[in-house]
Amino acid sequence: MTADGPYRVMVVDDSAVIRGLLTRSLESDSAVSVVASVPNGEQAIAGVTRHDVEVVVLDIEMPVMDGLTALPKIIAAKRGVQVIMASTLTRKNAEISLRALQAGAADYVTKPTSGGDLNSAEEFKRELTQKVKALGAAVRGSSAPAPRAAATAVASGHASVPRNAGTQFTLRKAPIMPPAAIAIGSSTGGPQALLKVMSDLGGDLKRPIYITQHMPATFTTLLAEHITRSTALTCNEAKDGESVSADQAYLAPGDYHMEVEAGDPAPVIRLNQNPPESFCRPAVDPMLRSLSRLYGSRLLVVILTGMGADGAKGSEKVIAAGGTVIAQDEATSVVWGMPGAVATAGLCSEVMPIGDIAPYIRKLLMRSAA
Repeated sequence: MTADGPYRVMVVDDSAVIRGLLTRSLESDSAVSVVASVPNGEQAIAGVTRHDVEVVVLDIEMPVMDGLTALPKIIAAKRGVQVIMASTLTRKNAEISLRALQAGAADYVTKPTSGGDLNSAEEFKRELTQKVKALGAAVRGSSAPAPRAAATAVASGHASVPRNAGTQFTLRKAPIMPPAAIAIGSSTGGPQALLKVMSDLGGDLKRPIYITQHMPATFTTLLAEHITRSTALTCNEAKDGESVSADQAYLAPGDYHMEVEAGDPAPVIRLNQNPPESFCRPAVDPMLRSLSRLYGSRLLVVILTGMGADGAKGSEKVIAAGGTVIAQDEATSVVWGMPGAVATAGLCSEVMPIGDIAPYIRKLLMRSAA
């Protein structure tokens, strides 16, 4: 239970059985209360105006009005509401979910199949509840948005930067050498943030970009395709044993950790299904550990919006090896979990709005010409 009472949720699904399942799963946690349950998007729009709703769990395929049609109307009807799309894991629904994220949905969950085992059902319950609580907390925190952090550390050491009345973090010195590789970690809100950074970066970087976004298989395939179509950079799902090329982005595939090791003449991608870390596979930490060994002080890490703290332990290894970490700020993050973890641990050289990240990276890359 939170100080302001349980997080208030609306469940939207045309199946009464699924609505019941979602409600029971959510209300098994005392910090969550389902205040409304409706069968289609049209009723959902009306429901958010009648009920004090903070998070909506929205199905995609429904009669009367489907989830993708209802999404922008729900957001318009209830300022600040956060929407989680829920769908079965098919390529069609993954494509719709990605479109929904671009249209304003905060996150998504994939429903377990009817023939799924108990473990997958429990994992779904845990994932859904965690996402609802993280987004509910973000809604409650948005009434007093944190000011933008001062993004430049003093040259003589660390700068203490106030975030709000209860939080401070320090900034490290900016790097001296230009990065030889860029690593990006993200989760909730990450696809939108990734597209923004990758679009703003443009092409001709002449450095590889390694990306871990918390997503299942099929979703990562489509996200890589979408980044390639929407930006000047080529992004592919990483393949085990492939040699790394400069000026290309590699996205960890769903259900596989991505690591990189030294190779001749170029680094080599290695994929594995080692146990999840921070409940995630792929996870950011194993990627960062391997990259810190390979690139040392020439690695630049970018931690984008996401719940949890994945990336924090890996960033510690990056800093120990002389590398650099920057993070998205709280005001532009959907959930300031992952970037907040590295910022408050004092691991960052910069904490900045999403729109400033690509120009900052470009500025660092230009140092090679100096």
